Amino acid sequence: MTIVVPKDYHGISALESSQVQCVTSDDAQREDIRALRVGILNIMPRAETYEFSLLQPLGRSVMQIEPVWIRLKTHTYTSSDQTHLDKLYVPFEEAVARSRIDGLIVTGAPVEEIPFEEVSYWGEIRRILKYARKNVVSTLGICWGGLALAKYLGMDKTVYDKKIFGVYKTVNMNRSHDITGEMDDWFWCPQSRHSGIDDAVLEGERDAGNIRLLAHADGAGYVIFESADGRFIVHLGHPEYEPSRLVEEYNRDKASGKAGVGEPVNVDMDKPANLWRSHRTEFFTQWIKHLHDETSY
Repeated sequence: MTIVVPKDYHGISALESSQVQCVTSDDAQREDIRALRVGILNIMPRAETYEFSLLQPLGRSVMQIEPVWIRLKTHTYTSSDQTHLDKLYVPFEEAVARSRIDGLIVTGAPVEEIPFEEVSYWGEIRRILKYARKNVVSTLGICWGGLALAKYLGMDKTVYDKKIFGVYKTVNMNRSHDITGEMDDWFWCPQSRHSGIDDAVLEGERDAGNIRLLAHADGAGYVIFESADGRFIVHLGHPEYEPSRLVEEYNRDKASGKAGVGEPVNVDMDKPANLWRSHRTEFFTQWIKHLHDETSY
Protein backbone atom coordinates (compact mmCIF):
# COMPACT_ATOMS: atom_id res chain seq x y z
CA MET A 1 0.00 0.00 0.00
CA THR A 2 2.24 2.82 1.24
CA ILE A 3 5.56 3.65 2.85
CA VAL A 4 5.59 6.33 5.54
CA VAL A 5 8.56 8.64 4.96
CA PRO A 6 9.60 12.19 5.90
CA LYS A 7 8.26 14.76 3.40
CA ASP A 8 11.82 15.60 2.27
CA TYR A 9 13.05 11.99 2.02
CA HIS A 10 15.60 11.70 -0.78
CA GLY A 11 14.13 8.51 -2.28
CA ILE A 12 10.49 9.52 -2.82
CA SER A 13 10.80 9.99 -6.57
CA ALA A 14 12.53 6.62 -7.09
CA LEU A 15 9.98 4.81 -4.93
CA GLU A 16 6.97 6.35 -6.61
CA SER A 17 8.40 5.61 -10.06
CA SER A 18 8.57 1.94 -8.99
CA GLN A 19 4.86 1.92 -8.04
CA VAL A 20 5.31 2.50 -4.31
CA GLN A 21 3.09 5.19 -2.81
CA CYS A 22 4.77 7.45 -0.24
CA VAL A 23 2.96 9.38 2.50
CA THR A 24 4.19 11.57 5.33
CA SER A 25 3.56 10.64 8.96
CA ASP A 26 0.95 13.44 9.18
CA ASP A 27 -0.92 12.04 6.18
CA ALA A 28 -0.72 8.54 7.63
CA GLN A 29 -2.26 9.69 10.90
CA ARG A 30 -5.15 11.35 9.05
CA GLU A 31 -5.86 8.06 7.27
CA ASP A 32 -6.38 6.49 10.71
CA ILE A 33 -4.52 3.31 9.78
CA ARG A 34 -1.99 1.85 12.18
CA ALA A 35 1.08 1.32 10.07
CA LEU A 36 3.25 -1.69 10.79
CA ARG A 37 6.51 -0.39 12.28
CA VAL A 38 9.45 -2.25 10.74
CA GLY A 39 12.81 -1.59 12.32
CA ILE A 40 15.67 -1.73 9.80
CA LEU A 41 19.13 -2.19 11.25
CA ASN A 42 21.06 -1.03 8.19
CA ILE A 43 24.77 -1.92 8.33
CA MET A 44 25.40 -1.90 4.59
CA PRO A 45 28.12 0.35 3.15
CA ARG A 46 26.76 3.71 1.98
CA ALA A 47 23.66 3.08 4.04
CA GLU A 48 21.57 5.78 2.38
CA THR A 49 21.97 4.25 -1.10
CA TYR A 50 20.80 0.83 0.13
CA GLU A 51 17.51 2.05 1.61
CA PHE A 52 15.61 1.81 -1.69
CA SER A 53 16.50 -1.87 -1.98
CA LEU A 54 14.34 -2.63 1.06
CA LEU A 55 11.69 0.07 0.81
CA GLN A 56 10.72 -0.98 -2.71
CA PRO A 57 9.69 -4.58 -1.87
CA LEU A 58 8.26 -3.56 1.51
CA GLY A 59 6.18 -0.92 -0.25
CA ARG A 60 4.64 -3.48 -2.61
CA SER A 61 2.75 -5.00 0.33
CA VAL A 62 -0.93 -4.17 0.81
CA MET A 63 -0.10 -3.00 4.34
CA GLN A 64 1.00 0.48 5.33
CA ILE A 65 4.63 0.34 6.47
CA GLU A 66 6.50 2.76 8.69
CA PRO A 67 10.25 2.04 8.38
CA VAL A 68 12.27 2.82 11.49
CA TRP A 69 15.91 3.25 10.54
CA ILE A 70 18.24 2.01 13.27
CA ARG A 71 21.93 2.77 13.72
CA LEU A 72 24.45 1.03 15.94
CA LYS A 73 26.12 3.07 18.66
CA THR A 74 29.28 0.93 18.47
CA HIS A 75 29.78 1.17 14.69
CA THR A 76 31.47 3.95 12.72
CA TYR A 77 29.62 4.51 9.45
CA THR A 78 32.62 5.76 7.53
CA SER A 79 31.14 5.33 4.04
CA SER A 80 27.70 6.79 4.79
CA ASP A 81 26.30 10.31 4.70
CA GLN A 82 26.56 11.44 8.33
CA THR A 83 24.00 14.24 7.93
CA HIS A 84 21.49 11.74 6.57
CA LEU A 85 22.19 9.28 9.37
CA ASP A 86 21.83 11.94 12.06
CA LYS A 87 18.52 13.06 10.57
CA LEU A 88 16.83 9.72 9.95
CA TYR A 89 18.52 6.99 12.03
CA VAL A 90 18.08 6.39 15.75
CA PRO A 91 19.66 3.96 18.26
CA PHE A 92 17.66 0.80 18.89
CA GLU A 93 16.73 1.80 22.43
CA GLU A 94 15.17 5.02 21.15
CA ALA A 95 13.32 3.19 18.38
CA VAL A 96 11.59 0.78 20.75
CA ALA A 97 10.96 3.49 23.35
CA ARG A 98 8.88 5.51 20.87
CA SER A 99 6.48 2.70 20.04
CA ARG A 100 6.30 -1.04 19.47
CA ILE A 101 8.42 -2.54 16.69
CA ASP A 102 6.37 -5.15 14.83
CA GLY A 103 9.19 -6.55 12.72
CA LEU A 104 12.95 -6.15 12.49
CA ILE A 105 15.33 -6.50 9.53
CA VAL A 106 19.07 -6.97 10.03
CA THR A 107 20.91 -6.28 6.79
CA GLY A 108 24.11 -7.65 5.41
CA ALA A 109 27.47 -6.17 6.38
CA PRO A 110 30.98 -6.40 4.85
CA VAL A 111 32.39 -8.38 7.78
CA GLU A 112 31.44 -11.93 6.88
CA GLU A 113 35.04 -13.17 6.80
CA ILE A 114 35.72 -11.84 10.32
CA PRO A 115 34.85 -14.00 13.36
CA PHE A 116 31.76 -12.63 15.08
CA GLU A 117 33.64 -12.11 18.32
CA GLU A 118 36.07 -9.78 16.53
CA VAL A 119 33.35 -7.60 14.98
CA SER A 120 33.33 -4.37 16.99
CA TYR A 121 29.54 -4.17 17.21
CA TRP A 122 28.77 -7.86 17.81
CA GLY A 123 27.95 -7.27 21.49
CA GLU A 124 25.40 -4.61 20.55
CA ILE A 125 23.89 -6.88 17.89
CA ARG A 126 23.50 -9.64 20.49
CA ARG A 127 21.69 -7.30 22.88
CA ILE A 128 19.32 -6.22 20.12
CA LEU A 129 18.60 -9.82 19.10
CA LYS A 130 17.97 -10.80 22.72
CA TYR A 131 15.33 -8.09 22.98
CA ALA A 132 13.87 -8.88 19.55
CA ARG A 133 13.38 -12.58 20.20
CA LYS A 134 11.18 -11.78 23.19
CA ASN A 135 9.43 -8.66 21.95
CA VAL A 136 9.33 -8.57 18.13
CA VAL A 137 6.98 -10.76 16.09
CA SER A 138 9.62 -11.65 13.50
CA THR A 139 13.24 -10.72 12.89
CA LEU A 140 14.53 -11.19 9.34
CA GLY A 141 18.27 -11.52 8.77
CA ILE A 142 19.60 -10.97 5.24
CA CYS A 143 23.00 -12.40 4.20
CA TRP A 144 25.40 -11.49 7.08
CA GLY A 145 22.38 -10.45 9.13
CA GLY A 146 21.06 -13.99 8.69
CA LEU A 147 24.40 -15.45 9.74
CA ALA A 148 24.24 -13.22 12.83
CA LEU A 149 20.82 -14.63 13.73
CA ALA A 150 22.15 -18.15 13.25
CA LYS A 151 25.18 -17.39 15.45
CA TYR A 152 22.87 -16.11 18.18
CA LEU A 153 21.02 -19.43 17.92
CA GLY A 154 24.29 -21.35 18.32
CA MET A 155 25.27 -22.06 14.71
CA ASP A 156 28.59 -20.57 13.60
CA LYS A 157 29.51 -19.75 10.03
CA THR A 158 32.17 -21.29 7.80
CA VAL A 159 34.37 -19.02 5.68
CA TYR A 160 34.76 -20.34 2.13
CA ASP A 161 37.81 -20.25 -0.14
CA LYS A 162 35.56 -19.35 -3.08
CA LYS A 163 32.77 -16.81 -2.87
CA ILE A 164 29.19 -18.03 -3.39
CA PHE A 165 28.31 -15.53 -6.06
CA GLY A 166 25.59 -15.28 -8.68
CA VAL A 167 21.99 -16.38 -9.19
CA TYR A 168 21.03 -19.87 -8.04
CA LYS A 169 18.07 -22.12 -8.74
CA THR A 170 16.52 -22.61 -5.31
CA VAL A 171 13.99 -25.23 -4.17
CA ASN A 172 11.02 -24.29 -1.98
CA MET A 173 10.99 -27.01 0.70
CA ASN A 174 7.79 -26.15 2.58
CA ARG A 175 4.62 -25.33 0.65
CA SER A 176 2.60 -24.98 3.86
CA HIS A 177 4.76 -22.31 5.48
CA ASP A 178 3.23 -18.89 6.21
CA ILE A 179 5.98 -16.98 4.42
CA THR A 180 7.45 -19.32 1.78
CA GLY A 181 4.40 -21.48 1.13
CA GLU A 182 3.04 -19.53 -1.83
CA MET A 183 6.38 -19.09 -3.56
CA ASP A 184 7.08 -21.18 -6.65
CA ASP A 185 8.31 -24.75 -6.23
CA TRP A 186 11.69 -23.44 -7.32
CA PHE A 187 12.88 -19.89 -7.87
CA TRP A 188 15.99 -17.93 -8.74
CA CYS A 189 17.83 -16.16 -5.95
CA PRO A 190 21.01 -14.04 -5.93
CA GLN A 191 23.86 -14.84 -3.55
CA SER A 192 26.93 -12.77 -2.71
CA ARG A 193 28.83 -14.08 0.29
CA HIS A 194 32.15 -15.50 1.40
CA SER A 195 30.68 -17.57 4.22
CA GLY A 196 27.70 -19.69 5.18
CA ILE A 197 26.59 -22.56 7.39
CA ASP A 198 27.36 -26.12 6.36
CA ASP A 199 24.36 -28.21 5.32
CA ALA A 200 25.27 -30.92 7.83
CA VAL A 201 25.18 -28.42 10.70
CA LEU A 202 21.77 -27.13 9.69
CA GLU A 203 20.39 -30.62 9.17
CA GLY A 204 21.60 -31.58 12.64
CA GLU A 205 19.85 -28.54 14.13
CA ARG A 206 16.71 -29.46 12.21
CA ASP A 207 16.82 -33.03 13.50
CA ALA A 208 17.23 -31.67 17.03
CA GLY A 209 14.07 -29.61 16.57
CA ASN A 210 15.83 -26.24 16.76
CA ILE A 211 15.18 -24.92 13.25
CA ARG A 212 13.00 -25.46 10.18
CA LEU A 213 14.66 -25.60 6.76
CA LEU A 214 12.71 -23.77 4.06
CA ALA A 215 14.78 -23.47 0.86
CA HIS A 216 17.90 -25.05 -0.64
CA ALA A 217 20.09 -24.42 -3.69
CA ASP A 218 22.77 -26.61 -5.22
CA GLY A 219 26.01 -24.70 -4.86
CA ALA A 220 24.64 -22.35 -2.20
CA GLY A 221 23.28 -24.72 0.46
CA TYR A 222 20.27 -23.97 2.63
CA VAL A 223 19.23 -20.45 1.71
CA ILE A 224 16.19 -19.87 3.94
CA PHE A 225 15.49 -21.29 7.40
CA GLU A 226 13.90 -20.21 10.66
CA SER A 227 14.11 -20.82 14.38
CA ALA A 228 11.67 -23.38 15.77
CA ASP A 229 9.72 -20.64 17.57
CA GLY A 230 9.33 -18.72 14.30
CA ARG A 231 10.78 -15.53 15.77
CA PHE A 232 13.94 -15.51 13.61
CA ILE A 233 13.92 -16.08 9.85
CA VAL A 234 17.18 -16.23 7.89
CA HIS A 235 17.58 -15.47 4.20
CA LEU A 236 21.23 -15.91 3.21
CA GLY A 237 20.61 -14.52 -0.26
CA HIS A 238 20.06 -10.98 -1.46
CA PRO A 239 16.53 -10.98 -2.92
CA GLU A 240 16.48 -7.19 -2.53
CA TYR A 241 19.36 -6.70 -4.98
CA GLU A 242 19.00 -5.45 -8.54
CA PRO A 243 21.10 -7.31 -11.17
CA SER A 244 23.47 -4.38 -11.62
CA ARG A 245 24.53 -4.75 -8.00
CA LEU A 246 26.08 -8.16 -8.72
CA VAL A 247 28.07 -6.71 -11.63
CA GLU A 248 29.21 -3.77 -9.47
CA GLU A 249 30.34 -6.10 -6.69
CA TYR A 250 32.29 -8.26 -9.13
CA ASN A 251 34.05 -5.23 -10.62
CA ARG A 252 34.81 -3.93 -7.12
CA ASP A 253 36.27 -7.25 -5.98
CA LYS A 254 38.26 -7.66 -9.19
CA ALA A 255 39.71 -4.16 -8.89
CA SER A 256 40.74 -4.79 -5.30
CA GLY A 257 42.41 -8.09 -6.17
CA LYS A 258 40.22 -10.01 -3.72
CA ALA A 259 40.93 -13.75 -3.83
CA GLY A 260 38.37 -16.45 -4.49
CA VAL A 261 35.96 -14.30 -6.52
CA GLY A 262 34.90 -15.44 -9.98
CA GLU A 263 32.25 -13.99 -12.24
CA PRO A 264 28.75 -14.40 -10.76
CA VAL A 265 27.09 -17.54 -12.10
CA ASN A 266 23.97 -17.27 -14.26
CA VAL A 267 24.52 -13.54 -14.78
CA ASP A 268 25.01 -11.89 -18.18
CA MET A 269 27.68 -9.35 -17.31
CA ASP A 270 26.75 -7.13 -20.26
CA LYS A 271 22.97 -7.31 -19.89
CA PRO A 272 22.19 -8.64 -16.39
CA ALA A 273 18.53 -9.66 -16.02
CA ASN A 274 16.42 -9.85 -12.89
CA LEU A 275 15.20 -13.46 -12.61
CA TRP A 276 14.10 -13.18 -8.97
CA ARG A 277 11.75 -10.17 -8.86
CA SER A 278 8.67 -12.30 -8.21
CA HIS A 279 10.49 -14.17 -5.43
CA ARG A 280 11.52 -10.87 -3.83
CA THR A 281 8.00 -9.45 -3.96
CA GLU A 282 6.34 -12.62 -2.68
CA PHE A 283 8.85 -13.17 0.12
CA PHE A 284 8.62 -9.65 1.55
CA THR A 285 4.85 -9.47 1.00
CA GLN A 286 4.25 -12.68 2.91
CA TRP A 287 6.67 -11.65 5.66
CA ILE A 288 4.71 -8.42 6.12
CA LYS A 289 1.43 -10.35 6.10
CA HIS A 290 2.88 -12.64 8.78
CA LEU A 291 3.71 -9.60 10.93
CA HIS A 292 0.17 -8.32 10.50
CA ASP A 293 -1.46 -11.65 11.27
CA GLU A 294 0.64 -12.22 14.39
CA THR A 295 0.32 -8.69 15.78
CA SER A 296 -2.14 -8.15 18.62
CA TYR A 297 -4.21 -4.99 18.34
